[in-house]
Amino acid sequence: MSENNQIKSRGRGGARPGAGRKKGAATKRTREIADKAAEEGITPLEVMLKAMREFVERAETMRPDDVEMVNNKVVTRLSLLAEAADVAKDAAPYMHPRLAAIEHTGKDGKDLGLASPVINLTVGADK
Repeated sequence: MSENNQIKSRGRGGARPGAGRKKGAATKRTREIADKAAEEGITPLEVMLKAMREFVERAETMRPDDVEMVNNKVVTRLSLLAEAADVAKDAAPYMHPRLAAIEHTGKDGKDLGLASPVINLTVGADK
């Protein structure tokens, strides 16, 4: 009897192009959790956006030189804006596609025509 089960399979096993769950697709359980959260009226994205807005609102009420102590932590306008930026960075993938995931073409699929001109920077070169 053969030790290697692959010999018995006669080429039917292994990875096949296009097979399996697509990259980034939610599993059934993940989809169920997301649907339940949406039904309850608040999703993780909504929580992130609310937190981001609150950080920005608090920062806008402060003068640039104001300093507050909250839970033994120094809070300044800049620190609040930094917190808002951190939350925005986490929320961004849910709101905006990455540029690499977008096809960059012009009208009718043609080139965008954004090529830079070639400039000769050679000093003293004859024309």
